[in-house]
Amino acid sequence: MKIAFHGAARTVTGSKHVISLVNGKKLLLDCGMFQGMGKNTDSLNREWGFNPSEIDYMILSHAHIDHSGLIPKLISDGYQGKIYCTPATQRLTEVLLEDSAEIQQDDVKYENKRRANEGLPYLKPLYTIEDAKNASSHFVNAEYGEWFRVDESIEAMFSDAGHIIGSACVHLKITENGKTKRITFSGDIGRYRDVILKSPQEFPQADVIVMESTYGNSLHDNAVSSPDQLLQWVVRACLEKKGKLIIPAFSVGRTQEILYDLNQLELERRLPELDYFVDSPLSIAATQIVKSFPGLFNNRIQKVLESDSDPFAFKGLKYIKTVDESKLLNFRRGPYVVISASGMADAGRVKHHINNAIENSRNTILLTGYCEPHSLGGKLLEGRKEVKIFGVEKEVHAEIGQIRSMSAHGDYEDMSQWLACQDPQQVEKLFLVHGEYDVQVAFEKRLYRKGFKDITIPERHFEIGI
Repeated sequence: MKIAFHGAARTVTGSKHVISLVNGKKLLLDCGMFQGMGKNTDSLNREWGFNPSEIDYMILSHAHIDHSGLIPKLISDGYQGKIYCTPATQRLTEVLLEDSAEIQQDDVKYENKRRANEGLPYLKPLYTIEDAKNASSHFVNAEYGEWFRVDESIEAMFSDAGHIIGSACVHLKITENGKTKRITFSGDIGRYRDVILKSPQEFPQADVIVMESTYGNSLHDNAVSSPDQLLQWVVRACLEKKGKLIIPAFSVGRTQEILYDLNQLELERRLPELDYFVDSPLSIAATQIVKSFPGLFNNRIQKVLESDSDPFAFKGLKYIKTVDESKLLNFRRGPYVVISASGMADAGRVKHHINNAIENSRNTILLTGYCEPHSLGGKLLEGRKEVKIFGVEKEVHAEIGQIRSMSAHGDYEDMSQWLACQDPQQVEKLFLVHGEYDVQVAFEKRLYRKGFKDITIPERHFEIGI
């Protein structure tokens, strides 16, 4: 059999990996959208590198758009098979895909105005809201720890990845010519000290491992707790500077962690009396879905639930639903806190809030997770003095902050711990995906020292026998 890497290859978005069997069957692991890749983003998302109609099966590790975001396009371009995932992943993916379709339609509308002025042909969105809704009929659920048969030669099992609610590592047993190959795909590996989720689970010995490497050269800052860091920024931005604190946050995972930390501060009677706005219909929907799977929470949250029925709610929290309500926030005088998607600040309502606040030195923009270097969030973290937002150059006078400890991705110690259940001598091949190349090279050296002997960092569309 062969494996080909059509996304998240020397970059962190667009996860798509195709396993081709000698009998002609093809299995797709994830179907992610490229995000934050600048001018190349649209073209990257329109070119598959394979024929969707030739894919027989698909397995989805988790709901994040860089892993699930092209599923509707896959189906509209010819895929007819099942999509295996956990129940929580299906619930989250359905709302994320519809939101993604809305954003695309809005973005294309804006882009087509510019193209019309330049005499260029109109673009179509990658898919429509109807396409996103149609994807639901393809999902098939499987629980953690239960082997299920994909076909006569493929078995699969999910283990908890600890990354977001429902996230899974995918384990395969593929039999060809009487021999069985054991393949593990990590999806995204979570953290062993996550404030909400259980730790990543141990998994069976693999012959081939396809592994993410987002933070393969760094450690998260655990010296100061996330609630303490968050409190420091709220005090500085809102109480001392009397400005707005704008927090770009991924709708799934990061928003819930921020709300939980703010709730903890309130329980400890340390939360400043301010208005805290969640301005993202998607984040609101995702939070309700997360709440509906309490069995996936870790023991710490289970204990909290004994005395606090809603660990994601606190005094001063307000949800913004309509566009008009969102726009009115821009005319509201500070101080206050806005939590809004997207996490990389490249789309969604948070981009409008940043556009409105970025030239005022009283305001603060706080990044709480990984930002692709080409994204707006990445450019702000780089320290640029000017950034282009909605086609207009903006001077950066607002303070730019970052909390690195909030990442839902494990650092190199977490990833090493995830691998600790494996005998390196039995792992024939290990592929590093979902990472920037220099980070992957650093992690590769660490893995060689741990005894793994055949490590590859594939480029996009690279194919190899396994």
